[in-house]
Amino acid sequence: MLNPGSRQPPGANTARDPRLAARLGWLVAAPLLLLAAMAYTGFDPRLLLDPATLATLGGFVGQFFPPSQQPDFLASLLRETVTTLAIASTGTLLAMLLGLPAALFTSRALDRDTLCGDAVSRPWRLLQHSLRALLVLLRGVPDLVWALLLVRAAGLGSLPGVLALGLAYGGMLGKVYAEILEAQPREPAAALATSGAGRLTIFGYALLPQAAHELISYSVYRWECAIRASAVMGFVGAGGLGLLLDTAIRMLDGGEVGALLLVFVLLVALTETVSRLARLAVESRRGGLLLAGGFLALQGAAFLWLWPQWQGNPFDVGGVLRFGGELLHPNLAPAFLLQVGHGMLETLAQSALGTALAFLGGALLALPASNRGPRWLRLPVRLLLNFLRGTPDLLWGAIAVLALSLGPAAGVLALALHTSGVLGRLFAQTLENLPPEPEQALLLSGAPPAARLAYGLLPQALPQWIAYSLYRWENNIRIAAMLGLVGAGGLGQQLYLALSLFQLHNAATLIVAMLLLSWGVEGLSRRLRRGLE
Repeated sequence: MLNPGSRQPPGANTARDPRLAARLGWLVAAPLLLLAAMAYTGFDPRLLLDPATLATLGGFVGQFFPPSQQPDFLASLLRETVTTLAIASTGTLLAMLLGLPAALFTSRALDRDTLCGDAVSRPWRLLQHSLRALLVLLRGVPDLVWALLLVRAAGLGSLPGVLALGLAYGGMLGKVYAEILEAQPREPAAALATSGAGRLTIFGYALLPQAAHELISYSVYRWECAIRASAVMGFVGAGGLGLLLDTAIRMLDGGEVGALLLVFVLLVALTETVSRLARLAVESRRGGLLLAGGFLALQGAAFLWLWPQWQGNPFDVGGVLRFGGELLHPNLAPAFLLQVGHGMLETLAQSALGTALAFLGGALLALPASNRGPRWLRLPVRLLLNFLRGTPDLLWGAIAVLALSLGPAAGVLALALHTSGVLGRLFAQTLENLPPEPEQALLLSGAPPAARLAYGLLPQALPQWIAYSLYRWENNIRIAAMLGLVGAGGLGQQLYLALSLFQLHNAATLIVAMLLLSWGVEGLSRRLRRGLE
C-alpha cells in the first residue's frame, strides 16, 4: 500500500514533450510532401533501373575512360585549374572582407542592449536591419546567377567569377560569422561592455579568442565550396574549368570529361587536406602564424596569376550600372507571374526531394566511411563520397538529363547524387565524434552490430544529421535554381532563357522569385532546426 505522504499530484510524473504534436505532425506530413514533390517533378526511381536508360548512361560514362591525354588539352587543363584555384581564393578573400565587417555590425553578441541592458538608438537598429537585408540579398541570389549577371554586364573573364563569389559568399559569411559570435559565452563580452568598451574591443578581446577556431574552420570550408563553385562558372563565361567542361559536354568528348572529373576529385582531396591541416594549425600559436602566412602567400600568388587577365579585360562599371538599372523594372504581367510560380514550385520540389534522397544516401554511406565501419570498406566508400561531391552539380545535371531527358526529374537526380557525397562525409564525421560509452555498453551486453547502430549510435547522431540536411537544403534551393542551365527545369531554365534573349524585365522578376524562395526555405529550415533543440 502506498504511503499517502508520497502521493504525487495527477500527471506529476507524466510530463509531456511540448513539441511532441509538432514532431508527429512533421513525421506524417514529410512523406506526403515528398510524394507530392515526386509527382510534381515526374521523378520515378524505377527509371534508373530501366535497361534503355542504363545502356545510354553506361555508354556515356564509358567514354570517360581513358581520360584525354592530348597535349593541347592538358595544357589548357593545367592553366584553367590554376585559374579556378585563383578565382576561388580571391573570391573567398573578398567574401571575408565583406562578411566580417557585416557580422561585426549585425551580430547581437556585440549589441550593448544584449550585453549590459543599454538602450539602442533607432538609427543604429535601422542600420543593422538594412545590413541584414543586404546579406539576405547577397546570399539569396546564387553565385552562378551573380556570375551570369556580371558576365552579361561586363564581359567574359575571371573577374566576374571573383566578384560573384565575393558577393554570394560575403552574404553567407556575414550571417554565419554573426551566428558563431552569438554562440559564444557572453560573460567576457558583457564585462567589457559594462566597462564601456566598444564593439571592436569586445570582439578582439572577448569573442575572437573563443570563436577563432570556428571562424577559421568555416572560412576554410567556404574556400572548399568556392573551389567547387568556381569550377563551374565557366558554364556562363566566368573563367576556370567550367569553360572546358561546357565545351567537352557540348562536343560529347568523354575523354576530356573524364580528365576533368579526375581533376575535380583531386581538387576535393586537396581541399580536404588543406582543411584538416588548417584545423590542426589553429591549435597552436606557431601553427596559426604559419596558417596566416600561407593564406597571404596563396592570395598573393592568386592575384599575380589573375592580374594580367584583368588588365586585358577591364571591368566596365558603367555597363554594370546600366544593366542593373534595367533590372529594376520587373515584369509583373499575370501570365508571366503564373509561369514564374510554376518555376518556383518546380525548384522547391526539386530541392526538397533531392535533399531527402541524399539524406538516405548519406546515411547509408556514413557508417562504412567512418572509423566505426569495417576497415576494408572505408577507403572505397570515402573515394565514392569524394567522387559524388567532387563532381560539380551542373555536370551531374548534364548526366542526369542524358539519363532521364530534359526536365525537373533530372535536377532531382543530380541533387541527390551530389548532396549524398556532401552529407555522407558530414554524417561520417558526426559518427566519429560521438562518445563511445553507449555503444560500448551495448557491446558488453552482447548486442549484435545492428542493435548497437540502432540503439547506440543513431539516437545520438540523428538530430545532428537532420540539422546538417536542413542546412544543406538551404544551399540546394540555390543549386536547384541553377540546374536549369543544363536543361533540368525550374527557375534557372527560365532565367537563362530570359538573359539569352535580353529580356531583362523577365530576368528581374525571376531573380526576385529566387530571393523569395531562398528566404522562405532559409526561414523554414531555421524553424525546423530550432524544433530539434
